[in-house]
Amino acid sequence: MIIIKTPKEIEILREGGKRLATVLYKVKDMVKPGISTWELDKYAEKLIKDMGDEPAFLNYRPEGADFAYPASLCVSVNNEVVHGIPNKGKILQEGDIVSLDLGLKHENLFTDMAITVPVGEISKSSTKLIEVTEKALIVGIDMACGGNRVGDIGNAIENFVRRHKYGIVEVLSGHGVGRAIHEDPYIPNFGKANTGVKLTLGMVIAIEPMLNNGTKNVVLDKDGYTFRTADGKKSAHFEHTILITEGEPEILTKI
Repeated sequence: MIIIKTPKEIEILREGGKRLATVLYKVKDMVKPGISTWELDKYAEKLIKDMGDEPAFLNYRPEGADFAYPASLCVSVNNEVVHGIPNKGKILQEGDIVSLDLGLKHENLFTDMAITVPVGEISKSSTKLIEVTEKALIVGIDMACGGNRVGDIGNAIENFVRRHKYGIVEVLSGHGVGRAIHEDPYIPNFGKANTGVKLTLGMVIAIEPMLNNGTKNVVLDKDGYTFRTADGKKSAHFEHTILITEGEPEILTKI
């Protein structure tokens, strides 16, 4: 069921989105060679709790999962696409790229955001992958206008990415967000224009392209959460929480 947010909920989500972006960019500034993914997670958790909010992912158990997610931040390194579980033994190295995916619960409403950042100096190939993935997000957001359809978002992303010849992950997607971490509708990063759910005033959605520097195929680790590229090549991921308006879409996860 599509949940249309009330004006009061939208104001709360605006504040929550601003708080989330503030936290995530502070975590980004912590990324450097030699730091553990566990340290990044604990820093994100502390920042969120210091504001009086809650980490959305900590102890969240999605349908079908054997256990709840044990961290606040998803940290996915190199060939890890999404949902990488932080740990003390995973140390970032020069030349890595790392996706930081974070959710925040503010006054019982959820926002969701992700960025991919370099660890020190990275290759030209990795730089381009990050740049194209971030641009793909903007291309998708530009189509998230009232009156358009979900398929218009995916079609725009797919058409943009095709010229760069990256693999678009198809088994993972964007989604509605707000009263829950994941709501309807399902928002794939590919598809046909003028198809799918109509975007209407008051909808809040998370758009999140995931691009691989090789095959679109992914595999799930034994930990039950971490998705990796099937060919071992690097992946990048960006995400914003978006409000559908009568005019241009509003990015809620920004400072």
